[in-house]
This record gives sequence, structure tokens and C-alpha cells, in this order.
Amino acid sequence: RFSFVLKVSHNVQFAGLADVSISEDIPVEGEITVPVGSHSPEEDYSTLDEPVRETILRDLKAVGKKFIHVMYPKKSSALLRDWDLWGPLVLCVSLALMLQGGSADSKEDGGPQFAEVFVIIWFGAVVITLNSKLLGGTISFFQSLCVLGYCVLPLTVAMLVCRLVLLVGTGTGGFVLRLVVVLAMFAWSTLASTAFLADSQPPHRKALVVYPIFLFYFVISWMILTFTPQ
Repeated sequence: RFSFVLKVSHNVQFAGLADVSISEDIPVEGEITVPVGSHSPEEDYSTLDEPVRETILRDLKAVGKKFIHVMYPKKSSALLRDWDLWGPLVLCVSLALMLQGGSADSKEDGGPQFAEVFVIIWFGAVVITLNSKLLGGTISFFQSLCVLGYCVLPLTVAMLVCRLVLLVGTGTGGFVLRLVVVLAMFAWSTLASTAFLADSQPPHRKALVVYPIFLFYFVISWMILTFTPQ
């Protein structure tokens, strides 16, 4: 609480008020308060101060939630709000490792090599993203990469199932089972990605965006289906 007295000397004239003067001391009392908003502990929280363990667990939890959104796709922006590329990187590396034809010193090419798979997945995702942006898409470049990368999850599961089936045998029954699994996971990946990206495209250009996505996941599915271990 503050109080003060404003004293003005006799016959002091103010600029612009030629005939107005103040002939006595005028006491001015008042209360000066500084508004203080509610302070939340979260405002002082910084991820720079948190332990490394908590940071890793928080990131793993965020990646896990995005995996759940892909396995149960619906038209939602949940996968786009907090985008990241950790999940797509893990899926890409896992798929490339499972599609590895054999040992590094093997001269026989039994399947796509790691670098080829890695380049195909990331280059394809970049091309689709640029196509989407040129057609008037409203999401950012990295948001699109995030969605396309996370939606590789069903095909990664299909590759794991195919590897297990190939351990049992490579007969006709095994091929039919692999074909059914790959087709189902291909449809899942395509539908999941379009469910997340559909609202970000102009209504009259959605087909031009969905077609490259269809080709992208089709190429990956074909690589999985035609893979045979050495």
C-alpha cells in the first residue's frame, strides 16, 4: 500500500490551460497493486532439467500412443499434433533388417539389402509429401512424413509373420498364408494413412494424393511378399 501527496506551488500554470491555476496543496492518496496471476509449477518446468530416464520414458510413451493410433485408425489429428520421426526410423530399420538378404559378405542376392530398403521407404515418403504439398495440402512436411512412416507398422508386422512362416516351409500353403497377411496389412496401412491425411487435402484432389500412397505401400508389400531367405 502506497500513499503520497502531490504538492503544487501557488499560481503555477499548466501548459494549454492559461487561466487555470491550483492555489492549494492537493493530497492524493491511493492504493497501487500489481496483479499477480496464478502461478503454476508447470510454468517453471523445463525438459532440460529432467532426468534422462524420464525423457526416454516420455518419448517411448508418445511413440507407443502413435502406434496404437495406427493400429486403430480413425479420422483424427492425434497423430499430427506431436509429430516425431523416432517411430518411423525404428520401423524403417526393423523392416530393412528383416528384408536383409543375408550376411554382408554373401555374394548371392537373396533379397533387398538394407540400404535399398532404407532409401525406398524414405525417398518414397518424401515424394508423396511433396506431391501432397503441391496439391494444396495443409499439413506440414514433417507431419506427413510422420504419418507415412508410422503407417508402415502393419507392413512391418506382416514381414515378421512372413519370416516366421518361412521358417516352417516355403510350400503353397505357406505362400497363400503370406499372401493373405500381406494383402491385409497393405490395406491396413493404406487406409490408416488416408484416414489421417484425408482432411488435409482439397476435396477434389484427394484421389491424386491417395494414388501415390497406394503405390508406395504396394511396393513395400511386394518386397515383403517376394522375399525369400538365402
